[in-house]
Amino acid sequence: MSSSVAVSATGLRKSYGDKTVLDGIDLHIPAGSVFALLGPNGAGKTTTVQILSTLLAADGGEARVAGHDVAAAPDGVRAAIGVTGQFAALDDLLTAEENLLLMADLLRLGKREGRSRARELLRRFEIADVAQKQAATFSGGMRRRLDLAMTLVGDPQVIFLDEPTTGLDPRSRRTMWDTVRALVAGGTTVFLTTQYLEEADQLADRIAVLDGGRIVAEGTADTLKAQIPGSHVRLRFTHPAEYERAVVAFPGAARDDEGLALRVAGDGGLDALRALLDRLDTAGIRAADFSVHTPDLDDVFLALTGTGTPHPAKETRR
Repeated sequence: MSSSVAVSATGLRKSYGDKTVLDGIDLHIPAGSVFALLGPNGAGKTTTVQILSTLLAADGGEARVAGHDVAAAPDGVRAAIGVTGQFAALDDLLTAEENLLLMADLLRLGKREGRSRARELLRRFEIADVAQKQAATFSGGMRRRLDLAMTLVGDPQVIFLDEPTTGLDPRSRRTMWDTVRALVAGGTTVFLTTQYLEEADQLADRIAVLDGGRIVAEGTADTLKAQIPGSHVRLRFTHPAEYERAVVAFPGAARDDEGLALRVAGDGGLDALRALLDRLDTAGIRAADFSVHTPDLDDVFLALTGTGTPHPAKETRR
């Protein structure tokens, strides 16, 4: 990954009347990485993308994209970026190839270069076999692939993907993920907004959580998960006598007398799990089974944005 900065912002602010949407956010995104911006509806994710892509003027703060000042040099920013919004921006009356050629014309590519670029992208996104079909006939996944292909006609350095997999089935979503990974492997920087937390977990090098106009947390997925308490091991017993002995051995554990189970707090790591099992073995206590519960990005999102109570952490049963 390049050490240069693809996107930066300092004190970015935006209000609509008396409603503050962005309340001084800072960003620092290295080139050749995937950055995911998470947040509930209305948190300001799309507003952030619109400001950074020159579609909307900020009320305050500074931002640079691909080395260009967003306010002072918007043309330089536009020449370096591609934007895919929440809904595919296709002309349904045109074929897939015609949509790509239209984008090439808008970018003032030569006719020969435009046709070459269109053929390359049709192959790359596996839609060459439907190149002469109207976009109106495409499935949601194919429309998304064509939409992203159009974004890449100008070979942008930075791509803004605003909830790019909304409405896609799981197979199409994973295809899109593979496409994003391939782009980043080629040196492209991807700025992703999403409400699919698994998407951020799978793709992002760094994640920021936006709530109330402010970034309330930022880091890798693992770093954010580690901030949320709740990791524990659930031990279940078949015989009441074994359960009672375990209660004595783990006096701080949460009890489930009806289910003959204990919840032993821990960090969910291998060392802690090994120590717990050794403790059971030393005491001669035999558990029927155990499950490891760890927080995921759902828990992080809910805990940090205040949109509800985190659901029970994901578990891995043994």
